[in-house]
Amino acid sequence: MSVKPWRATCIQMDSKIASNTKTREEAWQIIEENLGEAIRLIEAACTGAEPPKLVVLPEFVFQGPPRATPVSEWIERACTTIPGPITERLAEVARKYDIYIAGNHFEVDPRWPDRYFNSSFLLDPKGEIILRYRRINTASWTSPHDILSQYREAYGEDGIFPVVDTELGRLAIFPCGEVAVPELSRVFMMRGAEVLLHPSNEPANARADAAKICRAAENMCYLISTNVSGQIGFSDAERGGHSQIVDFNGNYVAFEKSDAESLSATAVIDIAALQAARRDTNMGNALLRTRWEMYRDYFANAQAYPADALDKKAFETYSELSSVQEKALSNLTAARIIREIEA
Repeated sequence: MSVKPWRATCIQMDSKIASNTKTREEAWQIIEENLGEAIRLIEAACTGAEPPKLVVLPEFVFQGPPRATPVSEWIERACTTIPGPITERLAEVARKYDIYIAGNHFEVDPRWPDRYFNSSFLLDPKGEIILRYRRINTASWTSPHDILSQYREAYGEDGIFPVVDTELGRLAIFPCGEVAVPELSRVFMMRGAEVLLHPSNEPANARADAAKICRAAENMCYLISTNVSGQIGFSDAERGGHSQIVDFNGNYVAFEKSDAESLSATAVIDIAALQAARRDTNMGNALLRTRWEMYRDYFANAQAYPADALDKKAFETYSELSSVQEKALSNLTAARIIREIEA
């Protein structure tokens, strides 16, 4: 299928955090304010001179991070379902402007009512959820890997590493620091992804920017990364910004240097050019020359963070994860990745 070029826009915006509130009513007042600002900026982008077909919002832009809030309190105070009240409001905007909206919020699943997930999602122009990914690489909240057997039985591999085929091309989504995990983007590419959507909430720095260039170039994917503006969610001092769009050669096609609210990170996505580059037999086609089977045994035998570590019981506070983290360190030491400390 031939895909016509289309425009993507990063909605770089401020986010008030709900973790400082004491009641659900106070938290949802903040969530509604953040949601209202997101809708205002999406509408501004759609009624501007260069209206997008797809917009990407920052990571946990509606609720902010839980910080030190215990799990049960955060679930009660600020979490919701997908679909749910946040995505329903965004669905109205998607239908009104005939656009795709990518976002992220903390989600509860009735299958595991004592846990929440860092979930990224994509709405299509009909307002339907066509993509949902729950963050895997985390030690701050439950990952599908923490309950892997149960999760795989419930959702299968398509629910763990989802890729959706659309009129815009094949899309995948993941948040923030997972851009520094090369294997995740690699798997999405292997499942057919052509565009990586990246809601983020992180300090703007060279390390984060370098990871985004690498994930786009090494997988020959477009990467559309939207960061929060102003202060980031986990810090009262560090600042966001640097929303960007990187093409399949690792070149910036849009970059917002400031940490102010902005719609200026916008660019045309050319899937036909990407597909042509992936078929090219010259030296520029990194995918063609990669010998994946050479690395297969190393990954097959590797184990660090243990799977199913939380399958019996959810955790309430971060300190309860110490035994799991110690096991991960032990596995890394046994693999000679971390050196033993001599007395």
